[in-house]
Amino acid sequence: MSASEALTKADFDQMPTLGDIARFHARERPEAVALSFEGRDTSFRQFDRNTNKVANALIASGVKKGERVAYVGKNSDQYFELLFGAAKMGGVTLPIGWRLAPAEMAYIIQDGQGSLLFVGPEVAEQAKAALSELENPPQVIFMETDGPDGFAGWRDGQTDADPDIDIPPDNVALQLYTSGTTGRPKGAMLSHDNLLGGRREAAEADLPWNQWGPDDVSLVAMPVGHIGGTGWGIVGLYNGAKGIVAREFDPFRVLDFIEKDGASKMFMVPAALQIVVRQPNARNVDYSRLKYILYGASPIPLDLLRECMEVFGCGFCQQYGMTETCGTIVYLPPEDHDPNGNQRMRAAGIPMPGVEIRIEDSEGNVLPPNTVGEVVTRSRANMKGYWNLDEATRSTIAEDGWLHTGDAGYLDEDGYLYIHDRVKDMIISGGENIYPAEVENAVYGHPDVAEVAIIGVPDDKWGEAAKAVVALKPGARPDADSILSFARSRIAGFKAPKSVDFVEALPRNASGKILKKDLRAPYWQGKDRAVN
Repeated sequence: MSASEALTKADFDQMPTLGDIARFHARERPEAVALSFEGRDTSFRQFDRNTNKVANALIASGVKKGERVAYVGKNSDQYFELLFGAAKMGGVTLPIGWRLAPAEMAYIIQDGQGSLLFVGPEVAEQAKAALSELENPPQVIFMETDGPDGFAGWRDGQTDADPDIDIPPDNVALQLYTSGTTGRPKGAMLSHDNLLGGRREAAEADLPWNQWGPDDVSLVAMPVGHIGGTGWGIVGLYNGAKGIVAREFDPFRVLDFIEKDGASKMFMVPAALQIVVRQPNARNVDYSRLKYILYGASPIPLDLLRECMEVFGCGFCQQYGMTETCGTIVYLPPEDHDPNGNQRMRAAGIPMPGVEIRIEDSEGNVLPPNTVGEVVTRSRANMKGYWNLDEATRSTIAEDGWLHTGDAGYLDEDGYLYIHDRVKDMIISGGENIYPAEVENAVYGHPDVAEVAIIGVPDDKWGEAAKAVVALKPGARPDADSILSFARSRIAGFKAPKSVDFVEALPRNASGKILKKDLRAPYWQGKDRAVN
């Protein structure tokens, strides 16, 4: 493959696993930049060698094929070396959101049963607090740190020879944790083929927004603890593009990455786009290199989309998916984006190549067009299951491979998917998934709270925000600030409720279930849909 050619089907066929991505591009374009991070450029040749060293270091550290290694930290090039290095020796990388509270981190570290924990410099104190809660804490290796317990020294103490271990594509490579309806996060197990098989099918289809050339520059700004960060980073490397890794989302730096570093493609959540486009100098930036902005995780208001289309002047493509589907399974093509608005701009979009979508009722019957039911999907991108949770896996993925998304929606006559509501109570705030059960568990411990329901309400900046509806114990005085600060001390700040309403009693049905739809209804009056 020459430096000026895009990849072909035969090229993609040579990359069935993550490790093969590093090997292929090291052969075909060794001097091209794979990753750029804060002034440190890594060529594809060096990326391949570094990931070999990581694989050998993991083996030397006693990590066995199929075992988990955990990472907690912000984005860095070294994280992707860890991910691809572990993939080469058969390990599974388990990234943990750096914004989580120590107790939440501790649960995931323990649940994942990893023997090694890689810690970014910004979260060392949080990680230390998390490890103090574990009886058998794993060995810690610090990223971006010199010395024997630093990542570079640990990595470079090993040979750069390929470990040459046979890794079947159906082996798990990545384990991402999603919030759970029961209040505990679940580890979604994603195989090499889950991550790459659907991407290969999409790359072979004639989708201009999804076509990559060797001159493309990808901006990886979403956190790697989410599929939007890790998945997007993988897509860029898979296609041989230069990946600019941003330590974290910074609206001022995003504009620099576009103008000074030539970012041509990026993925962002609508809340992040809103912050970027509202920067004072946003209308003075040169966007001539920017080709497409992909956005997703929550719907985008038409006024915001119109503003972004005017300022950025590039193509826009909405993405719909979930962690359990390795990200995007439905897309709204750029040609359906009309600044004047149209019916299809209310849609999530149409299925990606190789993806099946249908709508079912509560008994599993397939519903006709324009009838609201649960969105279910089947494709090779569907996860293998939840880590050590067979019952949860069976309730999510049917025996015939159809995965239940938990979203309520309908298909129109042309196959466009419209999201109407959520079957589950999940809230999406600024692209972060929040399950009310987790938040309710945090609030219930407050000494004045008799019962609580967490609901999602519209928020102009973040799309949705969590609200606590609280019934107090007899004699207790309403003190919203006390309840909010109590919740923030127990869970990550982005999950904590932003407001509190007090009621005498929560509404319940005859069987005692809280009627959250009744609690939500007043806040969503006048909205086209019950998600924002």
